[in-house]
Amino acid sequence: MGAVTAADRADRADRADRADRADRSPKQDRSRATRQRLLEAAVACLAESGWAGSTVSVVAERAGVSRGAAQHHFPTREDLFTAAVEYVAEQRSTALKELPAQDRALVVAALVDLYTGPLFRAALHLWVAASNEPQLGSRVTELEARVGRETHRIAVRLLGADESRPGVRETIQGLLDMARGLGLANLLTDDGARRDRVVAQWTVLVEGALR
Repeated sequence: MGAVTAADRADRADRADRADRADRSPKQDRSRATRQRLLEAAVACLAESGWAGSTVSVVAERAGVSRGAAQHHFPTREDLFTAAVEYVAEQRSTALKELPAQDRALVVAALVDLYTGPLFRAALHLWVAASNEPQLGSRVTELEARVGRETHRIAVRLLGADESRPGVRETIQGLLDMARGLGLANLLTDDGARRDRVVAQWTVLVEGALR
């Protein structure tokens, strides 16, 4: 047999590397899919059952994975639920960014919708738990501050708001505070009819402030 050349060794190493990447790719895809199922299941559990009823085991069962697999991705319960709320918040922010800029009626309605769905309910349960669970407190406070800043930035851009003008920043913040209040009112009863009237009036106020 002939001597193995440097080129042969390089070719074998390249083939081995490609085979290794091909083997890793399906595993990585499965890992990402498992992680996503866990995050979505965690938000659903938190929205439906609150913090007390949302354990890692319950989430893992709902996601169709083992508890061990869940803990591989999220070593602690706090890791799982803060990541879950952040994940869905990022999804909602992405959807919000895709709205037609400066269609203010649509933007105001979409901002209110952020606070009237399962994500807000899940986040609210997490906030309440954080007020009583020291290990959650700082993480949830930091997460909420980051999500709040991002939502404010998106609202400013979509509404075409100039925050250097007097009262504009306060108008945007008031809009977001109003949206949270409507979200709270919607937790106990369907507040849709009243919410529609309030949203319509706020659209008029926003238009006037930004004109």
